[in-house]
Amino acid sequence: MEFALFCTKVNILILILALCSPCKFIQSPMDFGPSNLLETKSSASLDFGRIVFNSPSAVLRPQSPRDISLLLTFLSASSFSKVTVAARGAGHSIYGQAQALDGIVIEMDSILSDIYIHKKRDDESGFSYADVGGGALWVELLEESLKHGLAPRSWTDYLYLSIGGTLSNGGISGQTFKYGPQISNVLQLDVVTGKGDLITCSPTSNSELFYAVLGGLGQFGIITRARILLQDAPQKVKWIRAFYDDFDTFTGDQELLVSMPELVDYVEGFIVPNEQSLLSTSVAFPAHLGFMPEFHHVSSAKVYYCIEFAVHDFQAEGTSAEQVSSSLVVEKISKQMSYMPSLMYSVEVSYFDFLNRVRMEEMNLRSRGLWEIPHPWLNMFVPKSGIKEFNDLLLENISPNDFEGPILIYPLLRDKWDANTSVPLPDAPTGGDGVEQVLYIVGMLRSANPASCAAGCLDDILRRNRQIAEAASAGRIGGKQYLAHHPSLLHWRDHFGRHWNRFAARKNLFDPLGVLAPGQGIFPREHASSL
Repeated sequence: MEFALFCTKVNILILILALCSPCKFIQSPMDFGPSNLLETKSSASLDFGRIVFNSPSAVLRPQSPRDISLLLTFLSASSFSKVTVAARGAGHSIYGQAQALDGIVIEMDSILSDIYIHKKRDDESGFSYADVGGGALWVELLEESLKHGLAPRSWTDYLYLSIGGTLSNGGISGQTFKYGPQISNVLQLDVVTGKGDLITCSPTSNSELFYAVLGGLGQFGIITRARILLQDAPQKVKWIRAFYDDFDTFTGDQELLVSMPELVDYVEGFIVPNEQSLLSTSVAFPAHLGFMPEFHHVSSAKVYYCIEFAVHDFQAEGTSAEQVSSSLVVEKISKQMSYMPSLMYSVEVSYFDFLNRVRMEEMNLRSRGLWEIPHPWLNMFVPKSGIKEFNDLLLENISPNDFEGPILIYPLLRDKWDANTSVPLPDAPTGGDGVEQVLYIVGMLRSANPASCAAGCLDDILRRNRQIAEAASAGRIGGKQYLAHHPSLLHWRDHFGRHWNRFAARKNLFDPLGVLAPGQGIFPREHASSL
């Protein structure tokens, strides 16, 4: 053990000296002895977005959080260097956020993660929870927790993302209105700060670091372990889709659904701009849709909208008939909704299959060669008062006939977000009823198929995304990017608004030399000379 630790220290020291050398003599590929802790890989300059490709000088595949701590301790003591470090989970970033140009990428999946499940006894106070490594995937946590009849409360739509990755951003899906984002469902974290300190933190211990890291875009520390709140998992889920041809009716019904958390467990929705969109979003939905809309009118293109909601079913075979079935709950809810006549569809699936629904869409796209292509995505938080204008803005700036990819739109509730975390929400408008609690998340999850969208086309999409984001961030709409990508420090200051001073102070406290997460483009490496 002591010899292995010594070798790790020597390897890291050699790496740092090499990266700081004017000759920069270590190049890809490289190997440092039998431990093979340090090597370069082409995947470190690649992410899901396939838009930005920044190559690091080295990749660290740590065997434990201590390896990460050693690396960052060396770097924090090397103020003459401008070497930066990025933690890479599942590589699902869009704009190179987990890349480190000429720096070091830490591949978090190399740390073996034993998932520990604590199931609260009936006579015990407290909560059920899971302790899980930051590099583990949410689908792995789901599979393990279900063995105990438990599951996390809050999810992302796609489960093949790392625990540390989504907690560094927010983590949202259709359960967010009810339980808040994933960052609102964490009890404790183990974090390596930019100074190399390995710290356990929680809302009551080292709380400033705890809240800074949650939604902190990797700027303050690297999450190596998280304690995630769990709840009883249902056996099945009643999964419903309803269609609309009017935006106000669509959003009105969504807001109705999120006002009934005692009945509804999941609410999302999406725009249906064309026939291909309808087909692709129906891949995972195991029911025949009799919906055959007319997308083309004489004067203009017609778009439709779909609400997707779910009700958990805890009934197992042989349970008491006194329990209210999910079918009766859905019937009660649907009577209050105003969807297009006869255009509501319902299926019953296992809880795992429902949560893992996007995997089927992924497999479909992979089979058609449409998964590993550029994804110029744009995600926006939009206050309720600005959502109709934002929808008009969006439709003015896309071509509904040939848009490829889902356009998600669904409501969240502001009071489910902890203001102590680092995620900036749009400022809350006030009205006759006080602060506006409802805000929307809109995700333009566009794909750019190289067969039909060459480099010039991709650049045009990115330009239009910027135009939409800039227009939505100003004036009456008052939106703010989620999973943000900004070109300058000034833009980042505007993004954080009144929270900027707190964000900058946390950076100075936990990563004063600006070592971490250079791909975000927020803080430069301080006290640096050129390599």
